[in-house]
Amino acid sequence: MQLEVFNNKGAKTGRSIELPDEIFAIEPNEHCIYLAVKQYLAAQRQGTHKTKTRAEVHGSSKKLHKQKGTGGSRKGNIRNPLYKGGGAVNGPLPHSYDFKLNRKVKDLAKMSALSIKASEGKIVVVEDWKMEVPKTKEFAAVVNVLTQNARRSLFITAESDRNLHLASRNLQNAKAVVLSDINTYDLMNATTLIFTEGAAKLFSEDVVAEA
Repeated sequence: MQLEVFNNKGAKTGRSIELPDEIFAIEPNEHCIYLAVKQYLAAQRQGTHKTKTRAEVHGSSKKLHKQKGTGGSRKGNIRNPLYKGGGAVNGPLPHSYDFKLNRKVKDLAKMSALSIKASEGKIVVVEDWKMEVPKTKEFAAVVNVLTQNARRSLFITAESDRNLHLASRNLQNAKAVVLSDINTYDLMNATTLIFTEGAAKLFSEDVVAEA
């Protein structure tokens, strides 16, 4: 798959880059995408929900009345779950919603997501550039001109760039990430993917290294 390289003004540089078909032209596995997105969203849940049991609610532990001879039912203390203000029975407890997913499944999910975006023509390659100072307005202008004002954009770099991170973190329609940190959810949630030239070249290097 061959894509043209643009500069940060949206103009063609006259160069092109070859993206490997082993990653960007496979048959997408939608079930792997579903599992990867499900795991990502589950891991975002805090799981801090909690209700008090009868051992934790406030109240006396005194027996309400004697066991026999009253003609009524047997009663323990006021913290009984049957009474107002009593402890909850089988209520939620803090726990993690995250679950394990095999690395091969995650990798296949990401390749499937990249292949879908490639087939839709939603991948753009921009030449490497660095921001001298973190300016959100400047970053937003570059993203908009490259994506034709797409609803959501994912800007992917080869290495961490602090200024780029600071410039992008306040935008709702754009997000900057390092290639090593991409996940299936972000890939699928983005309308357009913007790869820097350095990040795009890493795909070819990985394929050669594996071969």
